[in-house]
Amino acid sequence: MPQPDIMTLPQSLREDIEHAGYLPALVSDVVATAVAGDDIVGHLVHQETTLDENAVRRHVTVLVLTPHRLVIGHADDHESGEPHGHFATATTETVPLSAVRGVMMTHVLPDPASYDGSPNGRALTLTLGWGTVSRVDLVPAVCADPSCEGDHGYEGTVASDDISLRITTEADGADALSNALGFAQQLSARLGR
Repeated sequence: MPQPDIMTLPQSLREDIEHAGYLPALVSDVVATAVAGDDIVGHLVHQETTLDENAVRRHVTVLVLTPHRLVIGHADDHESGEPHGHFATATTETVPLSAVRGVMMTHVLPDPASYDGSPNGRALTLTLGWGTVSRVDLVPAVCADPSCEGDHGYEGTVASDDISLRITTEADGADALSNALGFAQQLSARLGR
């Protein structure tokens, strides 16, 4: 019986990578290598361009959901002083779904009193955590006595914040927002099973 080609991605994922427009052959190759022939249940491709003083930098993130894993792929632009001056890096990480600690969706809605379900002006920040990166937010601790001048140290929170993507209808379009919501729902439904 012939072995399936582990380098083949579903057409919809290949099309989304092509549509992102940033090194589609490289991105497809590294994602397919990390997926390693596993069934793909869902995916999300997010392209982001940033500007700094000296350059325009492109970045693409690909999230792939398989029955038992979350595959994260990133590709970035870099500048160097070398003769060619420009290169790209592509990195993948594979996380067992049992290790994913949370899916957080922050919805930003313009004029919430008149919200009618329309995506107009809406934004979503999708944050996924699996414990590789943690963020510590500290603030000075205070007591209930307003005249107290004692040092009460600090208090804060530790949050798992391994990846955070911001998708807006203005920058990315209503379809991108819908795709991000759909992916977040698929991933959320698979956690804790």
